[in-house]
Amino acid sequence: MGGRWAVAPTDGGGALLVPLGEDGRADGPVLREPDLVAAVGTRLPEVARWVWRATSLVYPRLLAAGVRVERCYDIEASESLLLAHEGRLGEPRSAAAAWARLRNGPVPPDPPPRSAEPGSQSSLFEPRAGAEIPFEALVEVYAEQQRRHAAAEHPGRMRLLTASESAGMLVAAEMHRAGLPWRADVHREVLRELLGERYAGGGEPRRLAELADAVSEAFGRRVRPDLPADVVKAFAQAGIRVKSTRRWELAEIDHPAVEPLIEYKKLYRIWTAHGWSWLQDWVRDGRFRPEYLPGGTVSGRWTTNGGGALQIPRVIRRAVVADEGWRLVVADADQMEPRVLAAISRDPGLMEVAGQPGDLYTALSDRAFSGDREHAKLALLGAVYGQTSGDGLKNLAALRRRFPLAVAYVDDAARAGEEGRIVRTWLGRTSPRAAGAEDDEAGIPQEIPEPEGPAPGSSGTAGTSGFSGGDFTPGYASSNGRARGRFTRNFVVQGSAADWALLMLAALRRAIAGMRAELVFFQHDEVIVHCPAEEAGAVAEAIEAAGALAGRIAFGETPVRFTFTTATVERYSDAK
Repeated sequence: MGGRWAVAPTDGGGALLVPLGEDGRADGPVLREPDLVAAVGTRLPEVARWVWRATSLVYPRLLAAGVRVERCYDIEASESLLLAHEGRLGEPRSAAAAWARLRNGPVPPDPPPRSAEPGSQSSLFEPRAGAEIPFEALVEVYAEQQRRHAAAEHPGRMRLLTASESAGMLVAAEMHRAGLPWRADVHREVLRELLGERYAGGGEPRRLAELADAVSEAFGRRVRPDLPADVVKAFAQAGIRVKSTRRWELAEIDHPAVEPLIEYKKLYRIWTAHGWSWLQDWVRDGRFRPEYLPGGTVSGRWTTNGGGALQIPRVIRRAVVADEGWRLVVADADQMEPRVLAAISRDPGLMEVAGQPGDLYTALSDRAFSGDREHAKLALLGAVYGQTSGDGLKNLAALRRRFPLAVAYVDDAARAGEEGRIVRTWLGRTSPRAAGAEDDEAGIPQEIPEPEGPAPGSSGTAGTSGFSGGDFTPGYASSNGRARGRFTRNFVVQGSAADWALLMLAALRRAIAGMRAELVFFQHDEVIVHCPAEEAGAVAEAIEAAGALAGRIAFGETPVRFTFTTATVERYSDAK
């Protein structure tokens, strides 16, 4: 394969292209082509990587025409990572902003996020609002980014991070186009079973109305169960003090309103988040096509722009049904974060545990907790998530005796956070600095010490992603040192896991490129591939191989095994 080419769409469907040299600058004349699809499609065999401003501005058009790009470099996604690495997270990330900084000119703000348009793909083909820059300036921005990679503390890791984030952008666009198979008739059947009949005018369905009446009857007056303040007031009048209407707090109360209230809250969320209106808005032609946002959180976890794709209730998953003759291969990474902690801390004992076949917590309990798997799990998760009181403190002490490097790694990250310093994932994704924190004397934010051990490969190629449902959020930009310490303790593990997941997706995408199989869903530690039934075995093997390859590329050669629990099913709900 050849080298890199920069490409930018022009008005009327055309394109500007130029080959790039080793320094990232133009290595030939700028070509003006009348058709973007033809310009890229005819050069696929000779181009190793396409460099463009943003994947969302180019790749959907190519996919619509049947053109698949193997590798790209997303300038704006990379700018976000580079800014954060330089301690400048929050500065505008657009190519126009990067060009202005390069010229020491006024930096334009980023355009406001675009809202997703339910049931439509048209918005993905529209250029985002914001300042445009000349094509030659875009190439200069790319060249400057290559210089900034070289200036990073670990240039190879930083190149790998931006390459894998760019690969994630390709995966996200392809998953949007493929769509998650969705049976609207099954979804409606589930809603009827759970909620009963719909009433005219958009009011609450029958089952919710019945539960609301039951709640009111239990309190002896009319109460709106969808209004937390009304519920808290009703409990207070009944002589019961509650701080919130969270399920765990309600479950501890002895009152006849509790049972119908908890059931109401569960069904109300389904009605508002994945009810009939959601189905009408988001499912078209048997597919749910959310717009995925790789790196949507500071830890690198993905988010979606509308549709709630990463929070599909288990009961609604019954509507995710493979096409006739096809299957869903659903794979969950096994104890991903503890395995990542073993790899990044280079703790010999924990790496040995994470390298054994079978359940990691069982192996851990046999080693350090007298066979008590639950205590072993609580201890390890407590170390990652900062549970340092009660039984958590006792368990953590036992863990520290057996695996001192692993516990020291997250302790060092927590200490850095408490002191207002930033920390990085293994590949270099960088946490925000606490509000009011100052850089060190050299102007470069300090970071936690790197563990001893082999560095990962320095290749800039990506192949040759949390808890599900959201990112951790405790006080990452707060001056509250203890809260920030909990954040940074978690960040170094969860963020490194997100880095591994990106590499896994890139490797899997490449492995199934010659099949009919399609990546259709990803969230944190779970991936779904939709494939013909006869390809399911090969897909499952490809997922395992992709996890192992991602581990080697990200963390070097370690004993740690990255494994999956995989199910081949016709319905998503049957996978667990």
